[in-house]
Amino acid sequence: MKHILYIIIFLLFPVATNADNYKLTASAPSTVETGEQFKVQFTVNTDDASDFTAPSFSGFEVIYGPSTSRQSSFQMVNGHSSHSSSITYTYILIADKSGSFDIGSATVKAGGKTIKSSPLKVTVLPTGSGGSSSRQSNSQSRQHPSQPSRPSDPTGNSISNSDLFITVNASKTHVREQEAVLLTYKVYTLVNLVELDGKLPSLDGFQIQELPLPRNKQFTQENYKGKNYHSVVWSQYVLFPQRTGELEIPALSFTGIVETPNRNMDPFDAIFNGLGGMIETRKKIIAPKLVIHVSALPDKPEDFSGGVGSFSISSSINGKDFKTNDAITLKVNVKGTGNMKLISTPKVDFPKDFEVYDPKINDDFNLTKNGISGVRQFEYLAVPRNPGKYTIPPVTFTFYDIHTNSYKTISTEPYSINITRGKGNSSQAVSDFTGSEVTTLNEDIRYIKTGDSKSIFRGRHYFGTFKYLLSYLLPLLLFLILLAVWRKRLSHNSDTVLVKGRKANKVALKRMKHAEKLLGQNKDNEFYDEVLKALWGYISDKFNIPQESLNKDNISSRLTDHGVDKKLIDDFISTLNECEYARYAPGDPTEAKDKTYRNAVDIISEMESNIKKK
Repeated sequence: MKHILYIIIFLLFPVATNADNYKLTASAPSTVETGEQFKVQFTVNTDDASDFTAPSFSGFEVIYGPSTSRQSSFQMVNGHSSHSSSITYTYILIADKSGSFDIGSATVKAGGKTIKSSPLKVTVLPTGSGGSSSRQSNSQSRQHPSQPSRPSDPTGNSISNSDLFITVNASKTHVREQEAVLLTYKVYTLVNLVELDGKLPSLDGFQIQELPLPRNKQFTQENYKGKNYHSVVWSQYVLFPQRTGELEIPALSFTGIVETPNRNMDPFDAIFNGLGGMIETRKKIIAPKLVIHVSALPDKPEDFSGGVGSFSISSSINGKDFKTNDAITLKVNVKGTGNMKLISTPKVDFPKDFEVYDPKINDDFNLTKNGISGVRQFEYLAVPRNPGKYTIPPVTFTFYDIHTNSYKTISTEPYSINITRGKGNSSQAVSDFTGSEVTTLNEDIRYIKTGDSKSIFRGRHYFGTFKYLLSYLLPLLLFLILLAVWRKRLSHNSDTVLVKGRKANKVALKRMKHAEKLLGQNKDNEFYDEVLKALWGYISDKFNIPQESLNKDNISSRLTDHGVDKKLIDDFISTLNECEYARYAPGDPTEAKDKTYRNAVDIISEMESNIKKK
């Protein structure tokens, strides 16, 4: 019945797929060897397709195909159903000669339209040593926590330097100071490399930034010096030379772990012990050193910004008409690729009547193979103090262009602005005793008053008077009073029994508040337990009696000795009995639990006021 129901739902399910969503995708290995068979597949994401036409496969021999396979699936999750289907056309080809070949686009009709696949490029390598299947290293530190430790060969002598090695390559070996250099470490292997550890240390004379690469390393085939290797770019760094001369990048040591078959292991032991018949071999790999020749920049202009690379400059202003004391914001954007972090702040020649603040710098950078690319924005804030017409001249930026090997100066456009008088006095002039004028801006700085000054003495001297003596006696008297109060409180607090008895009421009521929360959460057993803890704990703290020594008889006796009413004692004992009974006979209505809670609170509060201190 279940299968019949699914079939009915599938038949009733409205399939409304837009023809524009149909796609024909092509897949094939990017690299193969001559004489190697490989598979090319074309998949269309619908089962309603026809008139499939394959490309010519020029340069390859078709030994099988096309083979057509269909796939369909139906899924229903939380009442939402989905249906997907596809048709895959498969060919098996073989390459007779090495080179790079293009596989053109295939076509198919679907949804009333003809759709095409993207073309493919396949590189055919000459037959060489090494396997032809692609392999993948999961990460730089792949572990096998679920498998028992395999035997290991710490020497690595079984792996030659031609089976596993690392090359180092610099995009440029002759550069100018501050010019970006891309450093690439690439792994070539004929063995099963499962782990590799090694990192470029800090280098004297270089500023280093590592390019982010995928942690899952995908190896591809590459013909290197007549052999086919599995290769992958392991790490890349962008270097900025900070001084001139021959700067050496020292040889870098890597440690690789390679899995090799253990020919001395019994195959049955390998199967039943889960060892897989493999040995983990540690191999030390040395990447060779490299020397970068760094030349000094030509004589630097006075306005040199420190930028080396390729840059452009632009600017914007927040208006053309302002009033005095308005804020003028000028933004200067330096965009490009190079040593963006080391460029200096361009100088803006604002009019002298403007009050200018330090610029705010905003960076939006990305690390690329050619250096740091992005925008550095300088935001200037200026406040005009006097009305008039002013011109903000162009902002210039001088850098060393690595493409032309020369200095370039670029600039922004000038801005003409009009300043009118705003509210308040923008400036006020006063005359000093020399007849010259001193200007105060916004009255924030006032001119110092000049002329004769007089000292006025009122009354007799303060020293030796009664007020003078009282100013010493009052603080001394206050200190003695505070000292006495502090010593008395210290004496009380040193008596732990007395302190515990005084706080018994607060502790018990705090527990009752917790019991109230448990009551609201319908946790009956925890509620009655907390009420019992509050009642027993109150008596224990009040009379300094350990709880394990308490029982209902000595509680009644002790409360009677302290002058507590007999009715209150009976209510106390009765409440204890109710809680103990309720713990083992659950199911009390809410009214009974509310009553128990109110009785316990009232008893603790009333008992505190009735206990007589001896």
